[in-house]
Amino acid sequence: MISKEHLFELFTETRVATEIICAPLEIEDYVVQPVVDVSPPKWHLGHTTWFFEEFVLKKYDSNYQLFDDHCAFVFNSYYESVGEKVVRTDRGNLSRPTVAWVYEYRTCVTKAMQGLFLGSQNFSEELLQVIEIGCHHEKQHQELLLTDIKYILGNNPLLPAYNDDFQEYPVQEFEQEWITVPEGVYEIGHSSTSFCYDNELGRHKTYLNKFEISNKLVTNAEYLEFMEAGGYQDVLLWHAEGWDWVTSNKINSPSYWHKTKKGWQYYTFQGLKKITPEAPLTHISYYEAFAFAQWKGMRLPSEFEWEIAQQQFEWGSRWEWTESAYSPYPNYKKADGALGEYNGKFMVNQKVLRGGSVATSTKHTRATYRNFFHPNLRWQFTGIRLAK
Repeated sequence: MISKEHLFELFTETRVATEIICAPLEIEDYVVQPVVDVSPPKWHLGHTTWFFEEFVLKKYDSNYQLFDDHCAFVFNSYYESVGEKVVRTDRGNLSRPTVAWVYEYRTCVTKAMQGLFLGSQNFSEELLQVIEIGCHHEKQHQELLLTDIKYILGNNPLLPAYNDDFQEYPVQEFEQEWITVPEGVYEIGHSSTSFCYDNELGRHKTYLNKFEISNKLVTNAEYLEFMEAGGYQDVLLWHAEGWDWVTSNKINSPSYWHKTKKGWQYYTFQGLKKITPEAPLTHISYYEAFAFAQWKGMRLPSEFEWEIAQQQFEWGSRWEWTESAYSPYPNYKKADGALGEYNGKFMVNQKVLRGGSVATSTKHTRATYRNFFHPNLRWQFTGIRLAK
């Protein structure tokens, strides 16, 4: 269990990091919501603040006064047991409250949380756990902020730059090798006392057949070969649902790729750039990952194969699609109350991703982390590691 002192450091650095991400934005950028899966930056700022107000200050600080009665309605996300909320598709209609108002709200709640930390009261184990979850919840939204900002700017017809510092395409400068893992019974799941989400718990044994897994992620050059070989036109490579997605949406390349007179380019946080062939592929759906693996005569690893093999390869620049459905581990138990809605109710019709990405916040990755998304989504920094 994290100490009160270390938790205060984590809370402080987390709150600052969120606002650093938003620093390059113009006021107009804060409100845009191009699609349902992307939330306006202003909403992220408010939602991560509401979490601490709702689940910490209201319960554990008897002197705290609500900043505004409408905060719960505006900034609740999916916590049905907490009360009414703005429909997700309408977050971009919130021209009010203003950006300045939201920053005032953040400041108020941050100061109240600091007062709670600096007060003389002892923190219960329950309070420590809730604040720690709140910090990691905000770290999740920091990654969402970055990917949502990229979607907002990347779908602006002018393709404006976000900043000059963010590096999205770190090249893996080593040769591809195949790592062999022998058959056997292995233990899966979180086992230490460090932080994890409830969906990582229920450590258990699973049998794995012998398999091989690549030490290297699939590159842009490899995926371009798939495209040029007609991969997007070959129905035999795709799941039926994936083929419907490709044809209905006229998909013929990864997200953010543009065919120009100069050849293939992609939108980055620095604007439109020539594709780096040797860089790891990203912004692809599970459907595309599966079709590419089929084309190569290989497959995606299961999340269990990934977890057992991960010590033998580099990971962390891309969320890696796996062949595993998102489902509960043995003896999984949801938390009591509203926080029980955090993970468990999403365990249907989603695929597990492992690893982390260039947008994942510091102190927020681990080998047992189970990310999950619907198969068609690709606005995150998703990639492919092959197995056979």
